[in-house]
Amino acid sequence: MYDPTSLIATAPMQAGIAASPFGRLLIGLVAVAIVIIVGRMVLAVAWRLVTIAAVIVALLFAISAAGII
Repeated sequence: MYDPTSLIATAPMQAGIAASPFGRLLIGLVAVAIVIIVGRMVLAVAWRLVTIAAVIVALLFAISAAGII
């Protein structure tokens, strides 16, 4: 029996770089590399925010311990 959905589901894998196992491996590695690069950018910003917050909290703690606030 002919199933048109099977043809639609396999059509992208029949042509181009994803046709071979090494091509699929390359696509997977590029996807992981993109996730790592974006993650590093996000973490760089997050570390700056955490550092700034820690300094502000330490200053507020020192001021409140001194009795100024």
